[in-house]
Amino acid sequence: MKAYVLHGVGDLRYEDVPVPKTGPGWALIRVLAAGICSSDIPRIFEKGTYHFPTIPGHEFCGVVEKVHDGGDESWAGKRVGVYPLIPCKKCASCLKGEYETCSSYDYTGSRRDGAFAEYVAAPVWNLIELPDTVSDIEGAMLEPLSVALHAVKKLGSIEGKSVCIVGTGPIGMMAGQWAKALGARAVVKGRSEAKREIAERSGLEYVTETDGGFDCVVEVVGSPEAVAESISLAKPGGRLVLIGNPSGDIPLAQDVYWKILRRQLTLCGTWNSSFKSGDSDWAASVRALAEGSIRVEGLCTHVMGAAELPRGLAIMRDRTEPYGKIIVRG
Repeated sequence: MKAYVLHGVGDLRYEDVPVPKTGPGWALIRVLAAGICSSDIPRIFEKGTYHFPTIPGHEFCGVVEKVHDGGDESWAGKRVGVYPLIPCKKCASCLKGEYETCSSYDYTGSRRDGAFAEYVAAPVWNLIELPDTVSDIEGAMLEPLSVALHAVKKLGSIEGKSVCIVGTGPIGMMAGQWAKALGARAVVKGRSEAKREIAERSGLEYVTETDGGFDCVVEVVGSPEAVAESISLAKPGGRLVLIGNPSGDIPLAQDVYWKILRRQLTLCGTWNSSFKSGDSDWAASVRALAEGSIRVEGLCTHVMGAAELPRGLAIMRDRTEPYGKIIVRG
């Protein structure tokens, strides 16, 4: 099969590799569509990953080609979304069904080969069926949509409250949609006018300036400036959820730290989403997409063929043009 293989930092090659092997309880999935995550940029161009070679890509949907040794054949031929985190199911978190905080997890696209390929292997446990009303593009955006929902749920009850999303990437826009759907007065705050059209296409209010005083703030950037700004935007007694992958160390100036203390702010962190644990984020996301209560296709600004993946990566790395979610189709 063809795949994009990362052999070292900045050394991504499109080449022929063997089709992944599956073991008991695993399925082989033909990739239909895969999204480029902002985390793929440092992984490919700056910091590398856990080992080389590795095939990146963790946001995707596909069709189940087969299940190992004829195991649960009911999955064969089904379109599925795939939870990329593979939990150990043995640690304290897993035993409570809190797989997103597993202490010994594997991960598709970083710790093991991922979806920038024709085929990928995944445990059957990690599959969720996509109804016909959910498109391949939406299926490829299911992972960030679930991450966004998980973050918004960490705010607690937000009906009638004001929520500011700091960050204009796809997860930020999705968090804005979820906050609005859950009854909040949601605003997405960015630094320029470039993302306004994408936000408004998704039914979101977009601002570049605000006086603050929000009940809740979701930070989706991961820079020291964005974290400091998010703290400043929260009103006394407010709640702040941090979700942005850190760009490096996140130091806090003394006056910013004082705001946490004197405003009695509550800070919470999150990085992933719940799966197969009660009414999980993934089940809720699939349901919302199927019903049309959440619409994500407006966030997709580029759909490319597999051969164009390097162009999509370059757009995100170099910021040569405005973009939302970039999707690669098989």
